[in-house]
Amino acid sequence: MKQRILVTGGAGFLGSHLCKRLLNEGNEVLCLDNFYTGNKENIIELMSNPYFEVIRHDITFPVYLEVDQIYNLACPASPIYYQRHPIQTNKTSISGAINVLGLAKRLKIRVLQASTSEIYGDPTVHPQTEDYWGNVNCTGIRSCYDEGKRCAETLFFDYHREVGVDIRVARIFNTYGPNMAINDGRVVSNFIVQTLSGKDITIYGDGSQTRSLCYVDDLIDGLIKLMNTESVHQPINLGNPQERSIKQLAEEIIELTKSQSTIIYKELPEDDPMQRCPNIDRAKQLINWKPEIDFIDGIEKTIQYFKNKLFEN
Repeated sequence: MKQRILVTGGAGFLGSHLCKRLLNEGNEVLCLDNFYTGNKENIIELMSNPYFEVIRHDITFPVYLEVDQIYNLACPASPIYYQRHPIQTNKTSISGAINVLGLAKRLKIRVLQASTSEIYGDPTVHPQTEDYWGNVNCTGIRSCYDEGKRCAETLFFDYHREVGVDIRVARIFNTYGPNMAINDGRVVSNFIVQTLSGKDITIYGDGSQTRSLCYVDDLIDGLIKLMNTESVHQPINLGNPQERSIKQLAEEIIELTKSQSTIIYKELPEDDPMQRCPNIDRAKQLINWKPEIDFIDGIEKTIQYFKNKLFEN
């Protein structure tokens, strides 16, 4: 049965992939974005679909629509962007959550919050389980994003407990793939763009810090499974539990791009987490999800995407 689904932040990296998947599954999709970090190029191939609609709107202001489900992905997720406008980032997380929850309450529909592994801060528990409360600096340069997302989760659970809104909360760990922005400052895009451009790879810190990288197609599978599984009202980690160091990632990308780049080291930014790895037992048990795409297969597709973007002219 065709559903009418709202995706806030639908022109962003994850949002554009989600919009495409939902359309391919036979739904009508409303993509809402203010295009601060979203990119029209991410959704241009969808524009000819009669069941796809783009709404330019800032989710910090109320929106009045008639839909069957809401995926709330609206928020800058790259440190470069959210540190540039920290107040607006906080408002997007908090006011945006209030607005989508209000809409879900009025329509009596399900709403999914795209939360983040950043709510765990620089974790002292490894790997991170959903019952870990985190180790977050509430006054640092990353706090606008970390604490904004934490407050958004609080609002989701309060709306569920107090007025019965049917919520889903996905804590998304590092994800990569096509449609990442060239200049978003994230480790995968940084390393690929640097090697393809013949520049040295920049590692912040000594490279021993670890990340767990999930290919975007797997992540989108997880979001849709979570949305459509009944009675899952606790946070769910979505990410790949296979861990690799930043230095290992740099060496792998140099090899795969056949680059002559060398690695240079710079000071670690404030509050940059040393370890980030999800425990996904809850996702396996409750929504029957785990990542399936091999890292090398995913990173090769991502490298090809950036080659096309950098050298398309």
